[in-house]
Amino acid sequence: MFFASTTFTLLHVALSLIGIVAGFFAVIAILQDRKAEGWTLTFFVTTVLTSVTGFLFPFSQFLPSHAFGVISLVVLALALAGKYAFHFAGPWRWIYVVGVVLALYLNVFVLVVQMFQKIPALHALAPTQSEAPFAVAQLVVLIAFIAVGVAAVRKFRPAALPA
Repeated sequence: MFFASTTFTLLHVALSLIGIVAGFFAVIAILQDRKAEGWTLTFFVTTVLTSVTGFLFPFSQFLPSHAFGVISLVVLALALAGKYAFHFAGPWRWIYVVGVVLALYLNVFVLVVQMFQKIPALHALAPTQSEAPFAVAQLVVLIAFIAVGVAAVRKFRPAALPA
């Protein structure tokens, strides 16, 4: 079943934006070596729903957005397993952290794409998204997320919870 209504699009966008905000708070908690359960759960739920709803838009071929959705769902599955099934034990600590940061990065990457498509001033700078301003924006986002990811893996050291 495919949806193309304005309401469905708004729901998809709202889920994405809520996921990005919640993801930033979840990552901040990781950087502070805290477990922000509410933000983290909100991030996981809305980000999974964002990826799933992305497949419900009409399409006739597999698109880059679908590849991002598949990658996001795999990354989220690993992060969810690290937290809820393996309770950060052994390598699951860093798998969880990398998963959260990577899933948030993928959402922010798409946000930047959408901003360059929908905001007239940005669209004028990079109408085909192959221009330097778009590449620079995405490079800055990537570098920032790599730095945050490295810091997060180093700082997040929760005690493993009992199974």
